[in-house]
Amino acid sequence: MDRKSLKEQIDLSGQVAIVTGGGRGLGRLYAITLSLAGATVIVIARTRNQIEETVAQITAQGGKAIAYSADVTEGNQMEQIVNQIKLSFRRIDLLVNNAGIGTTYGPVWHVDPAVWWRNMEVNLFGTFLCTWMVLPEMLKRQRGCIINVSSGAGLTAIPNYSAYTVSKTALIRFGENLAMETKEKGIQVYTISPGMVRTAMTEYSRGEEGQRWLPWTKELFEQDRFVPPEQAAELVLRLASGRYKALCGSYLTIRDDLDTLIMRAEEVTKKELYRLRLRTDE
Repeated sequence: MDRKSLKEQIDLSGQVAIVTGGGRGLGRLYAITLSLAGATVIVIARTRNQIEETVAQITAQGGKAIAYSADVTEGNQMEQIVNQIKLSFRRIDLLVNNAGIGTTYGPVWHVDPAVWWRNMEVNLFGTFLCTWMVLPEMLKRQRGCIINVSSGAGLTAIPNYSAYTVSKTALIRFGENLAMETKEKGIQVYTISPGMVRTAMTEYSRGEEGQRWLPWTKELFEQDRFVPPEQAAELVLRLASGRYKALCGSYLTIRDDLDTLIMRAEEVTKKELYRLRLRTDE
């Protein structure tokens, strides 16, 4: 979609959005999409040249963006960035917690414990830390939106991929918990699954380690069974619009019809649908 068509649908002019992991892949697409809707986008990732390329693409299309190189698990780095954002713009409207890794393969006894834990640090603690950093500003204004990027892997066990699945499951529960704590304070919280998109992370599974421990991924590439990344970007944009507040706390995917769900919002809340729950025979 071009800038005009996006502006006709959703206008985020004047808003300030933070996108972590915005140097490439889905993170870059989220940042570009939000900028096309009028938001000023703060692009954060560790690799400087990648985030600068994201910013260059945004500014080339008339958007506004700033690049900050940082590790989302490093408190001092994130604190400096958030303080600079508040000083420059005096507001933070949206946080997209997209930074994540998932390249640790093998059964529990095979993986390096330190590498396994690093997945938890980036995927879960990084999300928590960035959220913790922006919440005071959002709470002060009684306004804000936080979108945590999880995965369908957070809903099922995947042998030989425990670091990723466990961290993404925890991320879903964190989103639910945060939504309950902030629901009366004007803050929207959503957790999303972008679907199986062809990114650098999925490409990594084509390597020797990936094919040894996740051989089923070979079929994904042979049959090109990936979803268009634009669908995930549209989901983020729709949630950022504020139109779906009644679905706050939900786990949502690219397959969900948000307009239909919003009409069923009372039922969704009452039955605790689109939440992480344990099914039993009782």
